[in-house]
Amino acid sequence: MARILIVEDNEMNRDMLSRRLKRKGFEVRVAVDGQQGVEMATEWLPDLVLMDMSLPIMDGWAATRALKKAPRTADLKIVALTAHAMEGDRRKAMNAGCDDYDTKPIDLKRLLEKIKAQLG
Repeated sequence: MARILIVEDNEMNRDMLSRRLKRKGFEVRVAVDGQQGVEMATEWLPDLVLMDMSLPIMDGWAATRALKKAPRTADLKIVALTAHAMEGDRRKAMNAGCDDYDTKPIDLKRLLEKIKAQLG
């Protein structure tokens, strides 16, 4: 069972996504801000992180850079989840170290394909 950490500050998005992923057989934990996401990812070492980019305390770009810089978490697969769907936003997420990018509102079928591709 793959382990997924959802880093998302919006309670409705967090609850909906965690319930749906659990039904698909994933073990899921959630963090509500970027700092908590970095701490949980470092401690739990999930197989994949779904990272909202607009987060309090530490935004998703900074959290991703911190995870990719630390030896313990450098190889974590991180998928950016963001409502920012402008041309440069995908490139910005990838430059921060994200392995893939998906837009909100979440299309679960599309997101599951990206998760499966990242998990191999």
